[in-house]
Amino acid sequence: MNGAQDVSIGGIWMDTLSRRDFAKLSVVGGLATLPILNTDWLVSSAEAKDGKELVFLSSEAVTGNWDPTSHTNLGQLTVEGFIYGYLTRARMQQPDTDELVYELATSYKLLDPHTLEFKLREGVLFHDGKPFGAEDVKATYEYGSLPDRPAQWYPGRVDVEVVDPLTVRLKTAKYGYPASLYIYLSSFLPISSAKDVANKTTLSARPNGTGPFKFASQDGDKTVMVANDKFFKGVPKLSGVRVNYVGDATTRALSLLSGQADITERLENEQAQDIGKNPAFVLRKSVSVENKYLFFRCSKPPFNDPRVRLAACHAINRSSILEVMGESGVKSSAHISPVKFGYIDVPEYPEFDPAKCQALLAEAGFPRGAGLPELEYLTSDGRYPKTKEYGEVITAMLQAQGFPVKLTVMEPAAWGNLLYDRPGGGAGHMIDCGWATGSPEPDLVLRTHFHSSSKRITGIVDKELDASLDKERSAPSLDERKRVLQQETLPMIARKAPAHSLFTSVFIHAQRKDIEGLFIYPNGVMDASVANI
Repeated sequence: MNGAQDVSIGGIWMDTLSRRDFAKLSVVGGLATLPILNTDWLVSSAEAKDGKELVFLSSEAVTGNWDPTSHTNLGQLTVEGFIYGYLTRARMQQPDTDELVYELATSYKLLDPHTLEFKLREGVLFHDGKPFGAEDVKATYEYGSLPDRPAQWYPGRVDVEVVDPLTVRLKTAKYGYPASLYIYLSSFLPISSAKDVANKTTLSARPNGTGPFKFASQDGDKTVMVANDKFFKGVPKLSGVRVNYVGDATTRALSLLSGQADITERLENEQAQDIGKNPAFVLRKSVSVENKYLFFRCSKPPFNDPRVRLAACHAINRSSILEVMGESGVKSSAHISPVKFGYIDVPEYPEFDPAKCQALLAEAGFPRGAGLPELEYLTSDGRYPKTKEYGEVITAMLQAQGFPVKLTVMEPAAWGNLLYDRPGGGAGHMIDCGWATGSPEPDLVLRTHFHSSSKRITGIVDKELDASLDKERSAPSLDERKRVLQQETLPMIARKAPAHSLFTSVFIHAQRKDIEGLFIYPNGVMDASVANI
């Protein structure tokens, strides 16, 4: 990259299981500012700078339900990351992708295969002034592990024993899986107040966390937060954070360049190149926790047949997709990101092979695609980089092998309404989506999408796959679990192909160069506790 120089992220509060240096970022320089847009939903640049308020443009809207267990919406998770605290945080930086950082916990210990003990931090307050303690962890985890909670049904129920006000023990013996699964999940579930969990109306209506910023207001697509002057790490230097949903990537880029925002996400390659030439801005790129998938509707024909799914995978040249993505994607050959626990390049991951594609189609009774119904491929435009462009490439590849595919490109909200499976099969036959979770835990992806108890997008029901997922979940140690994942579960998912993992996203953020101390996790959530402008 021309003109690049290394700068480090400084000042991040650290209390880690094993300390290590932060990864370096790349700073790129030179281009004139583009025209100012008429965007009255943004605060002015002067207001943001003089008040030291960070203005972030999000590519995804919030849901309006502030119960952290009620959704899997990354836009809302970003907002929650400013407001809530977690027992630990997972930075997921290569090569130490499974390292954790203590936050509301100060230590953990696996007492036996079914008992995980956490010691908790003293002197922490919720935004409503209530002291944080063991009862809050108990309420959060027991509620969050209920099977009807979209964000935390994996791995299943957990009982929490309150040993003393600052000690809890997570117990799983009654439910038949190891407590060690909650080690990585400790960085995933935001801690709510026990008082709020007891009143679901309050929990849904207004977020109340222990984080560096307090919820102030929600006005349409604008979420406003102010600094928490009782934050246990110290009062934030920023006066607040404003998150604005802007679904169009070009609008986000132009608004940043015009001085109407401080940071934005999910840039297209061309936008990143333009912004990168301007010395007033910094580009931040990281291999993310998100893989992009072509999900098959396994609950209805023809993709209820794994041979047809695998044939479609062999029809797709993933190298051509990466050419479209440019710096926004990297090759990976498994159904989890390389920053997840247990990742391996699956040796027989399905690659472009027209001969195998045709053999599988013929075996399934559709020689050269004859007899297949018209297949609808759903994708969004503006939510992720280049989905429309590489969707057109994939459509052409499938058509070349005899799949009668029609591409339907939708705006993000309409696409999101059709994302999940439903009785009789979800909308369309294929749908493009990413999945980013703030934890190294692989089953937040694998079990969520490919176990019959979930059927989230694919609708798949496969007893053999269920058995493999159950086996890796129940492994007695992390080493054994990694072995099962790498040698059995990930290869089986690749063979059965309920989805085709196209690539791993590279998250590209662009920000003003004078923002200091901001840490961005590989799922896009931010730590602005010591950030300053």
